[in-house]
Amino acid sequence: MDVFEAVAEPTRRHLISLLAERDHTAGELVDSLPALTQPAVSRHLRVLKEVGLVEVRPDGQRRIYALKPDGLQRIDDWITPYRRFWRDHLAALEKHLENQ
Repeated sequence: MDVFEAVAEPTRRHLISLLAERDHTAGELVDSLPALTQPAVSRHLRVLKEVGLVEVRPDGQRRIYALKPDGLQRIDDWITPYRRFWRDHLAALEKHLENQ
């Protein structure tokens, strides 16, 4: 699996969003997804770790998960050529709003 396949799954995107805010224990992440079991959340975290988006460090009996921002670089590299379309649309929206 690669980073694109990993982020295609909504649960993993949710986990990435949580980890973008701050580091979390495994238990906190499980609690944030009450519809999933602990083993299911662990599988999603393992995928994110394997593709380089998440790192884990032990803290006594707990495991602390953190986002690896450099893991998102492949996505950023891929999307860079398309940013100009957003800039053009945002500039047009800004101009329209100024004329209102």
